[in-house]
Amino acid sequence: MPLVAGVDSSTQSCKVVIHDLETGALVWHGPAPHPDSTEVDPDIWWSALSQAVEAAGGIRDVHGIAIAAQQHGMICLDEVGNVVRPAMLWNDPRPARAAADLVAEWGAGEKGRREWIRAVGLVPQPFHTVARLRWLADHETTKAAHTAAVCLPHDWLTSRLLGLRKIDALVTDRSDASGTGYWSVLTGEYRMELLRCALGRDAVVPGVLKPSEPAGLTSSGAVVGPGAGDNAAAALGVAAGPRDVIISIGTSGVVSAVADTPVIDPTAGVINSADATGRFPRLASTPIAARVLDATSHMLGVGLREFSRLALSATPGSGGLVLLPYFEKASNLSELRISGMVHGLT
Repeated sequence: MPLVAGVDSSTQSCKVVIHDLETGALVWHGPAPHPDSTEVDPDIWWSALSQAVEAAGGIRDVHGIAIAAQQHGMICLDEVGNVVRPAMLWNDPRPARAAADLVAEWGAGEKGRREWIRAVGLVPQPFHTVARLRWLADHETTKAAHTAAVCLPHDWLTSRLLGLRKIDALVTDRSDASGTGYWSVLTGEYRMELLRCALGRDAVVPGVLKPSEPAGLTSSGAVVGPGAGDNAAAALGVAAGPRDVIISIGTSGVVSAVADTPVIDPTAGVINSADATGRFPRLASTPIAARVLDATSHMLGVGLREFSRLALSATPGSGGLVLLPYFEKASNLSELRISGMVHGLT
């Protein structure tokens, strides 16, 4: 029977699933953990992918494979394809000032925001790759000077899967490209002047594959698909179309709705993106989601199933009670350091 494999390289783990192409039945699967950090050596992701593949029984017999991965992470490569520094992940808050500076440089107040929306369809946020490049240029000038190419986690893993090391062989898809801040969802093209504005120099970027365009073949002859960012892969997996709404609760929380055209939102509350089919998800997100649910259910002394029941039984709006949490990472739930504000108490 023909087999296909899918890879999910998320913030917390790598998972490989192998399915029967004709029936869709799950044949094998394998997981491997990722370190809990905001900076990771990409070789750790490759090692985790290799472990997950081994746990799934290997991929030599699969006819096709594609990778979905966490978005926005900055991987800097030198001229021969070596990693310059650990990958800076989407959940690292340090580029907040850099994002604000990039906007301000295009005009004071609303003017700067409008110019960025006009250029790429979004306003730089701390998690966008373009803000991470500015942070690198400001704080690690030597490493910025050695950066000859910039790619994202799914791009880098795809190149390793293909056995490619040259930076001019890097490829990506439109969903991951749209999360960089220097690829326009409005035109489908890179805006390299924005990358130069952030990094202070030119750099090679991956070629953007069409939704059904293969990236190449593995050493065993399997077709490698273009892959996608994790949110686009989730939408593809549930066959989301126009007017469908998707809620994803993981390390982050994302609400998205698929549309045929991008939306221009001057407030930047809704983020334009591209999906794995040629459409445009409109996204709203929060950087912390599952941890809030885990910690709150722990405080209440109940499991997630009972916590869900309690939440659904509450009066809509909770009588105006609002919790604004900040849950700091710890080794287990009993060690969570919890702070925040509760509004609406009488």
